[in-house]
This record gives sequence, C-alpha cells and structure tokens, in this order.
Amino acid sequence: MIRKIKLTLKSRPTLEGAGVRLKRAFGYNEVPLFDPFLLLDHFGSDNPNDYLAGFPWHPHRGIETITYMIKGKVAHGDSMGNEGVINSGDCQWMTAGCGIIHQEMPQKTEGYMMGFQLWANLPASHKMMEPRYRDVKEEQIPVVHLDDQTTVKVVSGKVSGITGPVKDIVTDPEYLDVHIENGGVFKHEVKNGHTVFAYIFEGEGYFDENKEKVKHVGDLILYEDGDEVIISTEKSHVRFLLVSGNPIGEPVAWRGPIVMNTQEELITAFREYQNGTFIKK
Repeated sequence: MIRKIKLTLKSRPTLEGAGVRLKRAFGYNEVPLFDPFLLLDHFGSDNPNDYLAGFPWHPHRGIETITYMIKGKVAHGDSMGNEGVINSGDCQWMTAGCGIIHQEMPQKTEGYMMGFQLWANLPASHKMMEPRYRDVKEEQIPVVHLDDQTTVKVVSGKVSGITGPVKDIVTDPEYLDVHIENGGVFKHEVKNGHTVFAYIFEGEGYFDENKEKVKHVGDLILYEDGDEVIISTEKSHVRFLLVSGNPIGEPVAWRGPIVMNTQEELITAFREYQNGTFIKK
C-alpha cells in the first residue's frame, strides 16, 4: 500500500547553542508524532556569523544524535577524549546512552555551509547503554544510481540491495539522501508500522501518488502507514532526506539535551551533571 501524506510542517527559524541560526523541522512540540525521532534541525548559511558560535560543551543522555554534513565542517570533542571533524558528505551517529558531554563547533566555510542534526530516542532498555560514536566518511556511504534521474546516498537502511554503513541500531532506522532530476520518479519500499518522513532541502516535488500539492524547500512531510512511498518531479529537481524508524511507544520526559522516560530520571540526570557524577563510562 502506497503511503499517503499525513501531515506537512513548515520548518521554522530558531536560535540554538551559543547563537546558531537554524531551521527546526520538528521538535519538542511534535512529540510523539515522529516517534522514535525527537527533533530535526537544518542549519545552513553563507554568513559565518550565523553559525560560528556553535554548540559549546553540553550533556546528552538517553538519545542518539545524527549529524550529516552536506557542505562544510563541524569540529567536535567529548568527555571520553574523542575529537575530530565532520566534513562535507560525512555522517556522525553518536549514541549518548548513559551520558556524554561534548561540543560541536561549525568551522568557517567558503560559500554556503549546510547540514542536519537528527535526534533519535532510545528505549528504556537502552537509555543507560555505553556511549559510542560511529564516524562515517563520505567515501563509506554508498551512492546508488537507480536510473538516469534518481540518485540515493544510503547512510542507513537498504536501497536496491545496497546497505548503508550504519547498522545494528535499536530503532531499525533508515536514513537516505535522495536526489531526483526533473521528471523523475522514486519508488521505495518502507516497513509497515515504521514512522516515515521526508524533509526537502533543494527544489520541489510531489510526495504522494495523487500529485495534488507540490512540496518545497523547508517542508517536512510525515506519512501515514503503508509499505511504499512515491516521490516525483515535473518542473524542478528535488533533494530530500527520507528517514524511517520503529516507534518506541514509551513515555517521553524531555528537558533540554536530556531525554528520559520519567521526570524523576530527568531530575537525577541533571543532579548528576551538577555534582560531577554524570559520566558513567
């Protein structure tokens, strides 16, 4: 069954970190519509003053953060002694688990800098797991050419028998970067029961079989249930993220960078952060 559009949201400007200007596609106010996902931020500008303040040291617990760079660089460091740079085309899949303190600092880019950060929730059984990073370089991400008009970068999941490098994630996610040229059609099987959404960051297109309304840059499309999505173009190319995951279906207690199941767990987490016992590994 082809999925129909359940909801379309317009991304909205906001300030985050130490003063980074970005667009939020969805977040706190949309819980639990996008379960297991919590937040999607689209950051990008040709003015370094919009992003150089970055995201200085801050804690995370109970979630995963997925940073995917289209163009530019983000330097990062953490409480475990890790440090490095997420470059153009790279993805970093960070599992905060029981707790991590890190910073993410965009670097000055010639021209336009752009990327995304997606937050994925963890079930209660995994919220206190050991933190880990999966740093995926651009050359590790397979590029699938479905035809002359459709190209898919597979970060996680499977397209035309090709599997992305990020595997064994508890919420069984799929994370695709899809580019369709003018007049192209993209058909993709998705799992019944999984939450599926698309976010457009270039061009415009039709995101269901009815072609009733064209969707534009900054639109977030949430789908109803089904086992296939169909996206097509006519007058323009379109490039978008297509993301899916298995809903957790548990209570969400969320404050700032920490997401747990109960208010008591949140209070404990922030108390531990204040008294220096937050880091468990």
